[in-house]
Amino acid sequence: MAKDLFSNQASLYAQYRPGYPPELYEYIVQHVDEKHLAWDCATGNGQAAVELARYFEQVMATDISEKQIQQAQQNEKIIYSLSSAERTPFADNSFDCITVAQAYHWFNFEAFEKEVKRVAKPGAVIAVWGYSLLMSADEKLNSLIKTFYREKVGAYWDKERSYIDDHYTTVPFPYEPLPSTTFNIQVQWTRQQLIGYFNTWSSVQHFIKANQYNPVTELASMIEELWPGQEPGYFYFPLFLKLGRAK
Repeated sequence: MAKDLFSNQASLYAQYRPGYPPELYEYIVQHVDEKHLAWDCATGNGQAAVELARYFEQVMATDISEKQIQQAQQNEKIIYSLSSAERTPFADNSFDCITVAQAYHWFNFEAFEKEVKRVAKPGAVIAVWGYSLLMSADEKLNSLIKTFYREKVGAYWDKERSYIDDHYTTVPFPYEPLPSTTFNIQVQWTRQQLIGYFNTWSSVQHFIKANQYNPVTELASMIEELWPGQEPGYFYFPLFLKLGRAK
């Protein structure tokens, strides 16, 4: 069963986690034959579900975290519910498309595959994606972020984080492959928004629990020295996608 690492910071997650580019959804949906019903698995605060609702008649959005779902954006086309990725109440052969945004690496892959086989229509599109460490045009700021990621909180990441570092090239994906591509998530953030984003990291929460202080406080001071003004900065996250069809 997937881990619940984000309930404690659900409100921060809803406020500071980046959204996904429209081009991503357009690329996925062009491979979907019928657009009746989609399942956004591990929906979190519904970022992907809301976008899928633009294309599908109805979206079922599930998560194991009640606190995350409480932060979700409401939409008449979306039904939110508590459910694991590996066992759902959905009927057999229900879905035209199944998506997993920045969560696939937490799953029991074999159990999820069995559930997908059960609830997906024949030929349904399975899309899983994630994004890796954010990048800045400022190399000094980049270096500071990388050092914090690898050295300060590196030991506090769950082992599954390695799948993100590998851009999902090492995850099992037992579906008929479809052509994939890469995208960038581009954001324009103030310093406060950047610091808020770091506080959503599960490794930061693990660090706080182990050491009784927040390492982001020190990082924020160092960032302010490099970025003293109030003007926003430009960042991007490399986004990677695995796309396939249910067999």
